[in-house]
Amino acid sequence: MSWRFEDGGPRRGQTVPGGLGARGRALSALTRTAPVTTMVVGDERGRIFLLRHTAGDGAVSFVERIDPATLDPIERSPDLPGGPVWPGGLGVLDGGRIAVVFGCHAHLLDPDDGLAVVAACSLPRDRPYNSFVVLGDGHLVTKDFAGSRPGVRVNAGEREPSGLVVLDPSSLTIVDRLVVAEPSIARLSADGDDVYVVGDTSLLRVRWDGRRLQADPGFRAEYRSLEGQTYGWDCVLAAGAAWFLDDGDGSEGFAGTLRGRGISTAPLHLIRVDLATGEVRLAEVCGRPGGLVANPPVVDERRGVVVAYDSGNGVIAGFDVATLERRWQRDQDHASHLLLYERTGELVTGDHTDVVVLDASTGEELGRTATELGVQSVLFPAPAPDGVDGFYVCSLLGVCRVSVA
Repeated sequence: MSWRFEDGGPRRGQTVPGGLGARGRALSALTRTAPVTTMVVGDERGRIFLLRHTAGDGAVSFVERIDPATLDPIERSPDLPGGPVWPGGLGVLDGGRIAVVFGCHAHLLDPDDGLAVVAACSLPRDRPYNSFVVLGDGHLVTKDFAGSRPGVRVNAGEREPSGLVVLDPSSLTIVDRLVVAEPSIARLSADGDDVYVVGDTSLLRVRWDGRRLQADPGFRAEYRSLEGQTYGWDCVLAAGAAWFLDDGDGSEGFAGTLRGRGISTAPLHLIRVDLATGEVRLAEVCGRPGGLVANPPVVDERRGVVVAYDSGNGVIAGFDVATLERRWQRDQDHASHLLLYERTGELVTGDHTDVVVLDASTGEELGRTATELGVQSVLFPAPAPDGVDGFYVCSLLGVCRVSVA
């Protein structure tokens, strides 16, 4: 199989067909030091691509093609102009070219020509654009990041409404722009031609008609209703709803871990927004103040469970999709995006620098291995391509392939 985009696609399902086979078997980890790593994606030919970048407001990004088994670099793109730093994204488009959005620039690379640049675009605002999603007709949509970054604190009253930008997939020409009603820190999600924006107080929907973006005036689901509650992160589109986690403020304080870095005084919540009615429902993940996340939950529709976590307090828990009643809870320092094997319900999670495979239905630990990544992962896992065992985990210090013995 190929994993062409972060989280497996614009709905952010984080779900892989099949199973891993971790129960009763040992996990092992092969780690390559590679600062600063964001994510791995793969194309239909089994080639694996790694996105990295440098530091500072004049940062550049670059893409490596790596050996799927050994992680060794095979090819490297030129340095790609970036700008202010926040993790960006890359993806393999229809036709095989690679799109990269990082800083305030977008680039298109040709993997059949040594990752040469074939198109580039300067984005309208001098701030980070945190990745992109692909619409049903292939156009790319990106959005500027309205939150705080390490060393750059942006308080709630200082945030500006975010602007969406539509890019032509063959030339990266700007096709349309739209300023939405709220600032947004989360990454975009999309289902066909509907784009979902988690604003700092509401979930918004924007629709693409093939030429222009238009805000949906009948859909604005306000999820912040409690004193001390802060903004939400990326949403997962599944089971007729958008699912995300709140209390995201403070993630710029990451210090090798998000544990103990939360600043929200209201408990962190799993949030469900009905995509038909806009109804909002909340469930406390652990009920403690100081909650913090920087990433989305995962929804296992087959087993009717959604897995949420509070990285600030080191708790991960499973909830019933229909009722939001708690099914299980465990103490575990998880912070990254997730990876769910659909057939078996095996869930790839983290515990500080360990990788842990859980049973999504029960929270039972099925396997664990230490890595040499050095810091907690707050980034993106991905499955290995056909013919290569295991999956990949990225952190700010490197990339790791975890395999099942």
